[in-house]
Amino acid sequence: MNQLSVKCLNDLNQFRSAPTIDSKQASSILKELEHAMKQAEWFTIGIMADSEEEAILSLRKIEAYFAWVQMRKIKSPNKKGPVFLKANQQSGDVSIRIEHGLGKGILLAGQSNDSGKNFETWGPFPLDFFK
Repeated sequence: MNQLSVKCLNDLNQFRSAPTIDSKQASSILKELEHAMKQAEWFTIGIMADSEEEAILSLRKIEAYFAWVQMRKIKSPNKKGPVFLKANQQSGDVSIRIEHGLGKGILLAGQSNDSGKNFETWGPFPLDFFK
């Protein structure tokens, strides 16, 4: 699947790393994502990036885009390298670990305190998707 094949939110599920998405595709996918997110009470975010700094920058853009309270880093690696950042909007906690062999991008998952509600994981979105 290539960039031209990305027509809707679920098309992103086929990628290991986020594809390049043009502005028309991004606009359409964002509308679909925002609609899907309305059913969730809170979110977890996974960010796969080349560095801790790149992952944190992407997280801050997501927080600003959705007007979320800024989350706090509770765990980070003591060395440089590719990372996986996991953020939990409910707890406000962010942990980062070195992780080799991952793709690159952002994953969002809706969550609920109601165990009967199930949500998909959406993405991967490009690291600069939420502007």
